[in-house]
Amino acid sequence: MLVVKYGRALGCDTVHTMAGVVGPGQDYQAAERTYVENLRYAAGFLEKHGIAVVIEPINRQLGVVTGGPSYTTQGMHGYFLNHTGHARRILEQVGSRNLFLHLDIYHMQMLEGHLAETIEENIGVTRHFQIAGVPGRHEPTVGEINYPYLFDLLDSLGYQGWIGCEYRPRGDTAEGLGWGARYGIRAPETR
Repeated sequence: MLVVKYGRALGCDTVHTMAGVVGPGQDYQAAERTYVENLRYAAGFLEKHGIAVVIEPINRQLGVVTGGPSYTTQGMHGYFLNHTGHARRILEQVGSRNLFLHLDIYHMQMLEGHLAETIEENIGVTRHFQIAGVPGRHEPTVGEINYPYLFDLLDSLGYQGWIGCEYRPRGDTAEGLGWGARYGIRAPETR
């Protein structure tokens, strides 16, 4: 499969498997059964190649905004997997030691809140976190989430994985990375 070929070429040991959209009139239960079967196959197949599989709850209420960019990271209308509790049930149904959560803290805040508790309850099955400010999905210093507190919490829980940044800078990308200096993140020097 191409995912193995690309994973090896990029040194990537984790693949995010999208749940997809359940459209109007589609059988939600049938979609869940198909999703579980597909995840069971993917997790088993990729485990043989040293690649883990992650699933991510995504906000299904937001999507492309009229007159806005053609791509949005704010949500996906009709997305199947919308809550951490549902994702945990999917993990249990699949029953694979190679399937984990990918928790986007932006989506967690938009969908369910209770960020610290959700992180603590799910740290043992979470392989990747993402961050962005709420509202607007800009730098993590913008909005209502106290990321320094959450980063300290992740450290105290012994999290050793990656934290991805998926946001739209409000201005210049390099200038917008200033928030990361505290964590050893530096924007490239310009010449």
